[in-house]
Amino acid sequence: MSTPAPETTQIHNIGYRNYDGPRFGRAYARRALFSQSLRGSYGLGRSAKSKVLPMILFTVMCVPALIIVAVAVTMKAKDLPVDYTRYAIIMQAVIGLFLASQAPQSVSRDLRFKTVPLYFSRPIERVDYVLAKYGAMASALFVLTAIPLLILWIGSLLAKMNFADQTAEFGQGLVSVALLSVLFGGIGLVMAALTPRRGFGVAAVIATLVISYGAVSTLQGIAYSTDNVDAIQWLGLFSPITLIDGVQTAFLGASTAFPGGEGVGPGAGAGVVYLLVVLALIAGSYGVLMRRYRKVGL
Repeated sequence: MSTPAPETTQIHNIGYRNYDGPRFGRAYARRALFSQSLRGSYGLGRSAKSKVLPMILFTVMCVPALIIVAVAVTMKAKDLPVDYTRYAIIMQAVIGLFLASQAPQSVSRDLRFKTVPLYFSRPIERVDYVLAKYGAMASALFVLTAIPLLILWIGSLLAKMNFADQTAEFGQGLVSVALLSVLFGGIGLVMAALTPRRGFGVAAVIATLVISYGAVSTLQGIAYSTDNVDAIQWLGLFSPITLIDGVQTAFLGASTAFPGGEGVGPGAGAGVVYLLVVLALIAGSYGVLMRRYRKVGL
């Protein structure tokens, strides 16, 4: 008969203490994640290498506005040569590159290193994570697109242009880029969240924006050359940037970038359809992100 093994279990006091300080809860954690994600979009709080690309793209977004202002002040122009609502349309390539580089940075690393369940352990829940990431990406895009408009507005005041007119147009431009930021932010995060590979996320975002815009622009050009003008405004429903163009043309007094210019952009009736599609894409992006993190958060 074997003898029982001696009892070897011991309890050691290694000096850990209970935490008696304040517990800030979900709201604080959500704000912290939002702030960290927003700062990370511009490389703040990260390595010097991480700051290079977003800062270059931010500079590229602002330099044309500075040039426009310098020319307007020097020539004593009565109006800016580029409308506030048109600036983001012209600079869409830079916006797309920024989104493609920063959306995967925001979410792909958490998926790749499987840290999402740690976020959801407590106190953050799935909705907090999605709202923080979505809000941070949209805010980063808004900073990227709104600062050049602010430069244009300040320049218009230095050139002694009409204050009321410039301020009204500046406000319309801010509404436009705010809608663009929310729409593009959602689309970019959805594409990036589909894969933990950052490179694949970058390619997916670029492909979504470039291919859709290229296809729509080509079809609109064909429709215009074949005198099928009515089709131009409806083709614009199938690309994110042309959706923004249509909404601001219908409701913000902007001049359309569609082939043919004035007269082919959507009116109020078609503009409602454009706005509904934009809102549906925003809500759909949020829904897809919630569904995606329901799976990976387990």
